[in-house]
Amino acid sequence: MACRISELVIDCADPDRLAAFWSEVLGYVELGREDDGSIEIGPPDTGFGGPQPTLVLSPSSAPRTGKLRLHIDVNATDREQGAELDRLLALGARPADAGQTGTESWHVLADPEGNEFCLLHTRLKPL
Repeated sequence: MACRISELVIDCADPDRLAAFWSEVLGYVELGREDDGSIEIGPPDTGFGGPQPTLVLSPSSAPRTGKLRLHIDVNATDREQGAELDRLLALGARPADAGQTGTESWHVLADPEGNEFCLLHTRLKPL
């Protein structure tokens, strides 16, 4: 038997802002809030324990130092990469420089708090 990734936890200055952003990016909904200000978002109708991991946006005042050691990759499910890039930028993502050459098939972006993520080229079927 193996493990499954059930949650990804992102420390952030503004959990409400990042929960709203990532909910729009992923089509997630708010699943719950904790007394410490953490917000969990996940797929509608399945939530925690479903086929996709949930995200927990956890408040932190600690400044980020250096490059993230883990980042999220996303793929469009209902449009081509260029159209999805436009949608993500309209939601508040911004281009990020992670040392790419410009010939990559993916786009490196940053969420509203500067956390890098990549929009990959391959279009996936929705779950």
